[in-house]
Amino acid sequence: MSLTSPPTTNRSSAISDYDLHLFGEGQHLRLWEVLGAQGCVREGVAGTRFAVWAPNATRVAVVGPFNHWDGRVHLLQRRGPGGVWEGFVPGVGAGAAYKYEVLGAGGELLLKSDPMAQSMEMRPGNCSVVTGPSAHEWHDGAWLARRAAAHLPDQPLSIYEVHPGSWRRTAAGEFLDWDALATQLIPYATEQGFTHLELMGIAEHPLDGSWGYQVTGYYAPTARHGSPDAFKRFVDRCHQVGLGVLLDWVPAHFPRDAHALAQFDGTALYEHDDPHRGEHKGWGTLVFNYGRHEVRNFLLANALYWVELFHVDGLRCDAVAAMLHLDYDRPAGEWTPNPHGGRENLEAIDFLRSVNSHLQQAFPGVLTAAEESTAYPGITRAVAEGGLGFTFKWNMGWMNDTLRYVSTDALFRRYAHNLITFSFMYAWSEQFLLPLSHDEVVHGKRSLLEKMPGDDWQQRAGLRLLLAYQWATPGKKLLFMGGEFGQRHEWRDWEGLDWNLLQQDGHRGLLECVRTLNGLLRTRPVLYRHDHDSAGFRWVDANSAELSVFAFERVSPGEATLLCAFNATPVPREDYWLGVDGGRWRCVFDSDADWMGGAQWRPEPELQAHAHPCHERAETLHVNLPALSARFYERMG
Repeated sequence: MSLTSPPTTNRSSAISDYDLHLFGEGQHLRLWEVLGAQGCVREGVAGTRFAVWAPNATRVAVVGPFNHWDGRVHLLQRRGPGGVWEGFVPGVGAGAAYKYEVLGAGGELLLKSDPMAQSMEMRPGNCSVVTGPSAHEWHDGAWLARRAAAHLPDQPLSIYEVHPGSWRRTAAGEFLDWDALATQLIPYATEQGFTHLELMGIAEHPLDGSWGYQVTGYYAPTARHGSPDAFKRFVDRCHQVGLGVLLDWVPAHFPRDAHALAQFDGTALYEHDDPHRGEHKGWGTLVFNYGRHEVRNFLLANALYWVELFHVDGLRCDAVAAMLHLDYDRPAGEWTPNPHGGRENLEAIDFLRSVNSHLQQAFPGVLTAAEESTAYPGITRAVAEGGLGFTFKWNMGWMNDTLRYVSTDALFRRYAHNLITFSFMYAWSEQFLLPLSHDEVVHGKRSLLEKMPGDDWQQRAGLRLLLAYQWATPGKKLLFMGGEFGQRHEWRDWEGLDWNLLQQDGHRGLLECVRTLNGLLRTRPVLYRHDHDSAGFRWVDANSAELSVFAFERVSPGEATLLCAFNATPVPREDYWLGVDGGRWRCVFDSDADWMGGAQWRPEPELQAHAHPCHERAETLHVNLPALSARFYERMG
């Protein structure tokens, strides 16, 4: 399914009055076909039609090498009262660099990139670039046909979060292009068993160190890895092998770069003019004015654009907490309440509902995930039921508690046991995704491996334990690149991952651990069918704080029960009793297996329950739990 174009628009001619009306109402769902640079032919002459929204400008011209950057040559004409300027430049075609010269209401002369540009120069350049018709032919029809069914909440989802600029570099330290990434990243992710990639930093941004979270080209795939068509080829190749593609999307804020959106026509146009609402001082960025129809349309169409033109399978919405709360990171006296006196940003709430509703209507099965760290209710509740309509919410509470627990010295984990048990008090209040993301391995937080206490062996065992716990816990999975093989140092956005570590058995063992966990996830519906339903989870042993042991079952009607047991100390637990409902069990996952880098302590392929009551169950399974380990037992028959 795709979007329906406005019926009266001729893309090769001037913008229609209907286009302008829809834009003024904030409802032009294909805005990228109207504003920006559109190749066309007029009266037999090929060229480009340029159109830009700048309502408070007194003059707008398009400039570039084709007119020696002279703003007197190609002036645009104002179209109606809404502030859209339009003009045709003959002889200008695909590949031409350009900007808009904007004379602001106060007499200031501004040189601006096109907010709707579909291509931009590689940094440090910041010109917009005219794009021609796409030459890419899609071959992912089979994937798109089954996407809606594959993306139901009761299906497996295991996401590999990737920053393409630093996953791997060339021998000379340069960025890989999309074709090289397709050749290397796609088979790696599929061999590891991930269902999706989540890509950071795809929309154009001038500063590498912003990781793509300070966007200046919302409609332009970054030139770091090639052309827009090259990115389409990458997505297409992912889909052809059954790998979904999600993008980070940043509608919460934008940078102050003089060439971009800030003070676009000399006034607060895209940003809110109230400084209590229009800037994030802590981030040094500006906040979109969600109450302005044209700004909402710019962002709404952008979400639809990535799905429609690039076939992406979902968007991870960054900084949703900052969007929802007027007082986010603002002290008393520096924020303005809403008309009801509350702290909720009602315009942003309405905007997010609109985005999710339009995406779900036009593209059934496309996912949206909210990075939201507060207790705001109804993030994943349907819009019709008063919610925001996201598919998933990142479970930041689970992430923080879990990483605090595994970072605690094993001797003192007995005092931190509630960090494991507490998240299950709210685990089904939303449709949660469990993230171990890039944010947790930067800025002095240490890599996942280095968070683990103990010597080298204990650190690797601790990381296998953490990963097993993440995969066993109800909720969808996300792991940032490098965590799957235990990168030692923090993530460095300026270089590739430390792939040399895979020459060591212990790090290859971690990679095997993740591959095995993903294999279990795909083949054991009990691990995903009831991620968002408490009926799919049963505590077995939640109270062994003194021993730092905990165990639970994943259950689903018609599926074999999976008993997941964890020993979070370096002391093996021999003949440990776990209450079960009888039967014969087999060990289907052992993080202590020698081929994962473990000690292979007392493996137990099959076990028979004994008629001894335990944990309020009629029978007992006598298990051996190796040091710093996880073992999963599947009931047979």
